Amino acid sequence: MSSVEEGDLVARVEGAAGVIRLNRPKAINAVTLEMFRDIDKALDRFEADSAVAVIVLEGAGERGLCAGGDIRTLWESSKVNGDLGKILWREEYILNARIKKFPKPYIAFMDGIVMGGGVGLSAHASHRIVTDRTKLAMPEVGLGFFPDVGGTFLLSRSPGEIGTYFGLTGQTMNGSDAIHAKFADAVVPTAKWPELREALTKVRPGVTAADVGKLINGFATSETAGPVAAKEPAIDALFGFDRMEEIFAALKRDGSEFALATLKTLNEKSPRGMVVTLKLLRLARTASSLEECLVREYRAALEVFRSDDFREGVRAAVIDKDRNPIWSPPRIEDVTPEMLAPYLAEIGADELKFN
Repeated sequence: MSSVEEGDLVARVEGAAGVIRLNRPKAINAVTLEMFRDIDKALDRFEADSAVAVIVLEGAGERGLCAGGDIRTLWESSKVNGDLGKILWREEYILNARIKKFPKPYIAFMDGIVMGGGVGLSAHASHRIVTDRTKLAMPEVGLGFFPDVGGTFLLSRSPGEIGTYFGLTGQTMNGSDAIHAKFADAVVPTAKWPELREALTKVRPGVTAADVGKLINGFATSETAGPVAAKEPAIDALFGFDRMEEIFAALKRDGSEFALATLKTLNEKSPRGMVVTLKLLRLARTASSLEECLVREYRAALEVFRSDDFREGVRAAVIDKDRNPIWSPPRIEDVTPEMLAPYLAEIGADELKFN
């Protein structure tokens, strides 16, 4: 298991805390398959160690906890019809579910940039700390993808249509927005983190989740609603539909500055990605568990991996960086039920299974 300072993942015991540090600061700690595997091994070790009372997840460097998964490597595999997506997402999603059910308090320090796969490692934690520097987003629709890693579960449980808005636009949440959207629990100023972190290494074995919550709240501000929360009535009216065509029509009808800016944002996204996202978000509303959503997300992710839109979205955003993807099909109204069906179809022996 990786435990050396130079590795992409640092996992070690500090006092009563099992610390997991994502350690690729130059890549804003983008997560690789090996890192997911090392996190899983670290959780095995920390779960079995009675001296470890809490888990602390943090990111190296100043820029953020995690910018997401290693998209470039996935893109390269997709181009040659490889199987990295199938392997990586299976292990990642199973890990996301494990984090949600982990028997010891799991504290995620969501400072700076937290996106995609970084959300999967942090927003399912028992204690989710955001800061005055948090920039949390699920921008996958701009890559011809959808908010995965349990994103459909999280977004579908945000108040009103806030989750629909964030999932379709990929807009960034600040710390207090993240709390309002139920992606986080407390805002702790970045400057107070070292003191809180030190306190977490000194908790007693067997400490309860409630006691950890009280400890964190002692360092937290009272912020619970950011700038997007103030727009909730408008968002609820504009995004309260089950078809993308209806959302586009509502935005055009409304004509306000906010509606037109939102329409411009959506027009940059993958039409197919938006239709898949909206469908998964609506299905997630009646899901009984995170696992149920992850099973659906895995089916859809394998279909995305085979799609031109994913390769084109990553090319435009990450590889060539021309920000000019050519989507297929190019318009919302051209996405047919027949196109949507494979994203939702059962996949037999490849179905995602949990222990």
